[in-house]
Amino acid sequence: MSTIQPTSKLPKVGTTIFTVMSALANEHKAVNLGQGFPDYPMSEELIALVSEAMKNNYNQYPPMPGWMPLRESIAEKAAFLYESNINPDTDITITPGGTYAIYSALTTILQPGDEVIVFEPGYDSYIPNIEINGAKAVTVSLVYPDYHIDWIAVKNAITPKTKAIIINSPHNPTGSVISENDINELRKLVDGTNIFIISDEVYEHLIFDNIPHQSLLRYPDLMERSFVCFSFGKTYNCTGWKMGYCIAPPQLTKEFRKVHQFNAFTCHTPTQVALAKFLKNKEAYLSLSSIMQGKRDYFIKLMQQTRFSLQSSSGSYFICGTYEKISDEGDKDFAIRLTKEAGVATIPVSAFYQHGKDDKVLRFCFSKKKETLEAAVEKLVNY
Repeated sequence: MSTIQPTSKLPKVGTTIFTVMSALANEHKAVNLGQGFPDYPMSEELIALVSEAMKNNYNQYPPMPGWMPLRESIAEKAAFLYESNINPDTDITITPGGTYAIYSALTTILQPGDEVIVFEPGYDSYIPNIEINGAKAVTVSLVYPDYHIDWIAVKNAITPKTKAIIINSPHNPTGSVISENDINELRKLVDGTNIFIISDEVYEHLIFDNIPHQSLLRYPDLMERSFVCFSFGKTYNCTGWKMGYCIAPPQLTKEFRKVHQFNAFTCHTPTQVALAKFLKNKEAYLSLSSIMQGKRDYFIKLMQQTRFSLQSSSGSYFICGTYEKISDEGDKDFAIRLTKEAGVATIPVSAFYQHGKDDKVLRFCFSKKKETLEAAVEKLVNY
C-alpha cells in the first residue's frame, strides 16, 4: 500500500529540544525549569470576567480585527505607557498569541528570495516562520556573554534582498534588553531604506531594575515601518489562552489583516470581552516587573549555593547560566544528564542557534512558585 507524502516546507525541522526536555522531565519526575511559563495561579478577577462574558452570551464571532472595546483599551494603555497615538480601528489587530502575530507579519511582507535579519540566540519560531514563506534567515550573533547587539555586524549583514529585521526585547532566551542607544543605531540603519521591523515585545511588562522598556511604540519614525507584537499570556500568566495583538500603521495593518482573515480570522470572544475590562486596571500590569524581579533575585540568591554561574537578566522569565565548574560537556548533553541525574530540567542555549553554537550555557525559567525554585536548587546544590 503506497502512501502520499507532501514535500516538506520545513525539511530541517524535527523534534525540538523543548519537546525532548519536557518528555525527559516527565519521565524522570524532574523539576522543570525549562518550561517557559508560570506554575502559579493567574488572576481570579480575570477568570471571573471571562466566565461572566460567557454567561452574558458573548460567545459568537467578534469582528475580524478584534473586539473594539479591547482595541480601545490597548490604545489607551499604549498612550499611557509610551505616549503613542494609536488608532484602535486602523492600527490594532487581536491575534491568537504573540507567535501568531509574528508569523502573520512575516507572511504579510515576505516574498520568495527575501532575507530577514535574525539575532541569535533567538526564539525558535522566527527562522521556520521565515523559511515557510520562501525567504532566508540571515543570522547575526549577539555578543557573548552579555548578549548585546553588534550593530556593525548588522550593517554588514544588510543586502539589497533584506526585507526585515526582527528585534526582541526583553529577550528570550537571555533576558537582555534593548537600550536607547540600540534604538538610535537601528534608526540609522533603516533610515532611507525599505526595510521593515518586526518587534517582539511579548515580555514588555517583565523588565527589571527600573530599566525603561524601549518599545517601538515610543518612536513614530520607526513605527512607520514596524509590526509590534504583544502577548496577554505573558502579561497575565495565561499562556494557554493564546491571546495577543499586533500594532502597526494603517498601510501595514491593512495587509496584515488580509493574511489574518483567511487564517484564524478571529479570537476567543469571551476572553476579549474580559480583557477589555481588565486592562483598565493599570496596577495589574504595572506591578508585574517588581513581582518577577523578586523571583529573579530569589533564584539568584538560591543559586549561589551551587556551582553554576548565572549571567545577568534584565527582563523576561529567564536567566542563563554556565556550568564550567561542573563539566566541560556540550550544553545539550549536560542538560540531558542534569535532568536524569539531578532531576532538574533546563534548556541548552545552543538550541536557540540555527547551527547549534555552544557556549556551554543553560537557560533557567524563574517564573515559578517559590517552592518550585527551592526544590530545584536543593537538587542542584550537591551536583
